[in-house]
Amino acid sequence: MAGARLRAAGALVAAIGSAAAISPNSLISSESDAGNGGALENLRRKIADPTVVVPSREVQRSSLMGSSAVKPFDVLVVGGGATGCGVALDAAARGLSVGLVEREDFSSGTSSRSTKLIHGGVRYLEKAVFNLDYGQLKLVFHALKERKRVIDNAPHLCHPLPCMTPCFEWFEVVYYWLGLKCYDFIANRHMLHLSRYYSANESVELFPTLARKGPNKSLKGTVVYYDGQMNDSRLNVGLACTAALAGAAVLNHAEVISFIKDDLTGRIVGARVRDNLSGKVFDAYAKVVINAAGPFCDLVRRMADKDATPMICPSNGVHIVLPDYYSPEGMGLIVPKTKDGRVVFMLPWLGRTIAGTTDSNTAITYLPEPHEDEIQFILDAICDYLTIKVRRSDVLSAWSGIRPLAIDPYAKNTESISRDHVVVEDFPGLITITGGKWTTYRSMAEDVVDAAVKSGNLRPTNGCLTSKLVMVGGDGWEPSSFTLLAQNYIRMKKSHNGKVVPGVMDTSLAKHLSHAYGTLADRVAAIAQNENLGKKLAHGYPILEAEVAYCARYEYCETAIDFIARRSRLVFLDTDAAGRALPRVIEILAAEHGWDRGRRKEELRRAREFLETFKSSKNAQFHDGKHTTGA
Repeated sequence: MAGARLRAAGALVAAIGSAAAISPNSLISSESDAGNGGALENLRRKIADPTVVVPSREVQRSSLMGSSAVKPFDVLVVGGGATGCGVALDAAARGLSVGLVEREDFSSGTSSRSTKLIHGGVRYLEKAVFNLDYGQLKLVFHALKERKRVIDNAPHLCHPLPCMTPCFEWFEVVYYWLGLKCYDFIANRHMLHLSRYYSANESVELFPTLARKGPNKSLKGTVVYYDGQMNDSRLNVGLACTAALAGAAVLNHAEVISFIKDDLTGRIVGARVRDNLSGKVFDAYAKVVINAAGPFCDLVRRMADKDATPMICPSNGVHIVLPDYYSPEGMGLIVPKTKDGRVVFMLPWLGRTIAGTTDSNTAITYLPEPHEDEIQFILDAICDYLTIKVRRSDVLSAWSGIRPLAIDPYAKNTESISRDHVVVEDFPGLITITGGKWTTYRSMAEDVVDAAVKSGNLRPTNGCLTSKLVMVGGDGWEPSSFTLLAQNYIRMKKSHNGKVVPGVMDTSLAKHLSHAYGTLADRVAAIAQNENLGKKLAHGYPILEAEVAYCARYEYCETAIDFIARRSRLVFLDTDAAGRALPRVIEILAAEHGWDRGRRKEELRRAREFLETFKSSKNAQFHDGKHTTGA
């Protein structure tokens, strides 16, 4: 055992030496801003214009319907997750004509159900060392570079987060310290902050609920390193809106039902699309169709070829949300290897604690649900590292997400499932992009747009611009921007008896609006002040009625689920609070979209069904055991 540990430490030291021998520039893509400066600056000004608004959904749908075999889009993207919206933005920024359709809502699938981390992949680094896998090492280099870009390009929605790794043996202190120093070194100029060791006493000061003692072990100290954290679905919606401002016609709740093929060549030249809100069916034509449907990309591929070789090996990840006292603000806890070999973490997120995760094979469904034993596994795992009682009744929300792990259908060896992304054109005119992770969405989009340019002989006016393109709401944003909201706005709210009374735009509300909407937060604050929509939607959460109206007008929020799940994160933070807020959310959306009574009832029914897939303590069946059900 001691010999194996010494070899492990030696391997890490060797990895640091190997990393030193590799020029970081050799692993950086050939992307260059040379010759793109003017185009980038023009696009930046357009997106940062304080008066700019996205085209309406009706305008976007008309644009898609206006394409034809004679005048097709350059690119039609199928899928509105992080990758699909990233592709639409990249292609539009290059001067290509772009359409995008999404069956549900932007970020309705995997992209809203992530771990919320923007990370380089510490585990990939460990695998690279022990398997002497240069490919894995390149993945880490690449992801660390992209991690910094994501944070820089959406500063209001992303931030560095310190993560604490507890060590219960002195060997672990040395091992993790060396490994995380290697992680820092590889990040190079893209590093967020230096990792460092803290003694047991210092660690408990930083993380008060951390246990000093465990079964037959005592805390020797911790190593703290930095990764990034994000508000994933708002980042995804921001990508969609930025793509729309760049000229892409993006349409949510629009489903591809079949492909259009050229009678002579058999090449795919478009898609038949059904608007799921109106029921109307129309054809959208394009020189190249890009399949970015995440876990559902094989379903899309089978529309082109019913015998298509599967590319997706779906993996299930379950996360739970707990009260804020489980973790201190601004410090996460990550255990790289629990007693059964899995990773477990607790991270502060939007005023609560997110914990996870599982990693198991699963079937592909549109609304995956967490199983009770998976929730219990997470609770049991974190229980070993905390001083407080871990209770099932504290679970405010629990959800399941499907990771689309990729298999290259043309690779000679398919035994190893790729954590990297795969780009294939296995049917003329249809290019599929899948795999990868949130952190690398931008470079995934760059790769597939490069492939589309080649496949369709497209003529972009400039190269890729997205490495330095700040998203809508991010240009000019500062961490102190919330102070202007607190100073300049009040909240006018209707009381129960219908009387309008003023309320304070306090620090928590101002910070929430500033981080959620960036430099556009003053638009939301103005609605709260001027339209009597300044009331909170749910007790204990800084989410205002004004946000519902704003998102309906300017962020393509078309259903109640769109708001409670993706525009705000209320259902992920507290499922029961989201249920209590539903009637008011529907009332405001009905006023914005002109819904009749039938549509209101249908929205309430669908939203309640959706809430049932999030297993809070109140809508789950469980028995008293290790985790009590009482308060």
